[in-house]
Amino acid sequence: MKHWFAIAGITCLVALGATDLRAQGCVAVRGGGMCSSTAGGAINLHKGEWNLFSSVRHFESFRHFRGDHEEAFRVQQGTEVINISSFLDLGISYGITERLFASALLPFVHHDRSSLYEHGGNPRFDSTGALIGTWAGDRRHTYASGLADVRLSLGYWLFDPAESEYNYSVALGVKLATGAKGATGTFYNQGPNRDQIATAVVDQSIQPGDGGIGYTFEMQGIHPITHELSVASNLFYMANVTNTNGVRQRTAQPTWAPDSAEYSSPDQYAARLGLFYNSMDGWSGYLGGRIEGLPSTDLIGGSQGWRRPGYAVAVEPGFGYATKDFSVFASVPVALYRNRVQNYIDKIRTAQRGVEVIGDAAFADYLINIGFSYRFGGSQHEM
Repeated sequence: MKHWFAIAGITCLVALGATDLRAQGCVAVRGGGMCSSTAGGAINLHKGEWNLFSSVRHFESFRHFRGDHEEAFRVQQGTEVINISSFLDLGISYGITERLFASALLPFVHHDRSSLYEHGGNPRFDSTGALIGTWAGDRRHTYASGLADVRLSLGYWLFDPAESEYNYSVALGVKLATGAKGATGTFYNQGPNRDQIATAVVDQSIQPGDGGIGYTFEMQGIHPITHELSVASNLFYMANVTNTNGVRQRTAQPTWAPDSAEYSSPDQYAARLGLFYNSMDGWSGYLGGRIEGLPSTDLIGGSQGWRRPGYAVAVEPGFGYATKDFSVFASVPVALYRNRVQNYIDKIRTAQRGVEVIGDAAFADYLINIGFSYRFGGSQHEM
């Protein structure tokens, strides 16, 4: 059983520690956010031992939701916004003792966003789908890439790993404002005659950072059921203490106050729960569920400014392979339910107009996650 737990722990390390949220397109959950933790990288981590881990995530968001209703006509008309996003997380964990560990996560991002509405506006169609007027639209791209928001954390395993075959950890940390919060791009067909080119800040969903200082809380665990089967769980919440980050939306009017003109620095959350099956020869399978998103109201600090809050619920199949020192894991979360909820501005307009106002956001159908880890140093003894 102890040999099995070592294999399960290493595999779980990648599944919980290296694969990450981020997310679902215009709902800008940033890299290093989704169950990414740093805590996962410390399962069975001995005193003086190091764990290097990395993960790659990729998705394409294009399905527009207003609430939980999909506006399928956007794709049919060709007016959908498409975000193609890739994330690379590089992390390291260190065993301070057999139960206390420290971790750091260095995330990088690359975003490609294409739309019509930002580059001259969407064309208009009548109820039959016929074009109104002569503007057929001009799909163009904006880009943003580079370092995102770095995370540091300190965690602790609740039970002695030498005595308990199940274990759960808690970790507290900080998210730094290292990613660009006001990256700019080129916008076409600007001005009253759609004949100008302008440089302005890109959409919030592709900004590498959110411009805020945040505090993170995580819980992770692995609980064996049989020699081959175990339950893996993960909970993550990042509370941004920054209200708005000082970057004004591209379309904000000069008279707009910061609480409606500037980008918000929102909280983030994610959770996963699933079953691991281990074949005893290093191979493993995983099936679970996950939820990730941005709340409309922050836990601490203000909730003003512009954000696209919402969440996605997905089923997540995956598989992995692990040795004593090395492990690899891949999963493809497939969205089952998506919901773009009201933000601060939507709520104000709803109160003013007496009817519900809610913006839209684009979500992905699925994500691709691939994670790696390598452990070295310390006693190197197998539990």
